[in-house]
Amino acid sequence: MAPSRTTSRQQNQPSAAQTRIIEAALREFAKNGVGGTSLQMIADAIGVTKAAVYHQYRTKDEIVRAVARAELDRVETVLDVAESEVDGDRARGAALTMIIDLAVERRRENSTILTDPLVGRLFARDQRPVKVVQRLNRLLMGPGAGPDTEIATVMLTAAISGAVMHPMVIRRDDETLRTQLRTLAERFLEPR
Repeated sequence: MAPSRTTSRQQNQPSAAQTRIIEAALREFAKNGVGGTSLQMIADAIGVTKAAVYHQYRTKDEIVRAVARAELDRVETVLDVAESEVDGDRARGAALTMIIDLAVERRRENSTILTDPLVGRLFARDQRPVKVVQRLNRLLMGPGAGPDTEIATVMLTAAISGAVMHPMVIRRDDETLRTQLRTLAERFLEPR
């Protein structure tokens, strides 16, 4: 029997020290951009030496990948929960609600990571983000969704990510933002 997605993710969880570095890096990336953040800045943020950071991750690229993997883990956890729904409409609603919740909850941290060209280059050949989008596509567009519908899923998720970090809504309270995003996303997904 093959291990479940959740089980394999749990086995590859970062250590406590690595998690501290990932969280500090995410905060520093949000403040300074990926390119503007040094290993020393990450070390200073958690009160350790740069050597201690190097002990956990050999390069900044490894830290960037670890940060992105942690965010993908969060998305996959949402997908696992939504896929556990028996009814397709309930699964779709759960996926949409939880993706929006995740985007709103982490909007200040993820804005830089999501738009950074270095992150794009590091993951250009990685199949995991592609598989995550395919899973999300099946949930949002239905079990018969083909590859052509993936662009709609990508557009929707890009719209959600862009909206939560847009300067015009950055001061909007989280609950209002969630409600408005859910309404607009449902309208976007309505069959034509």
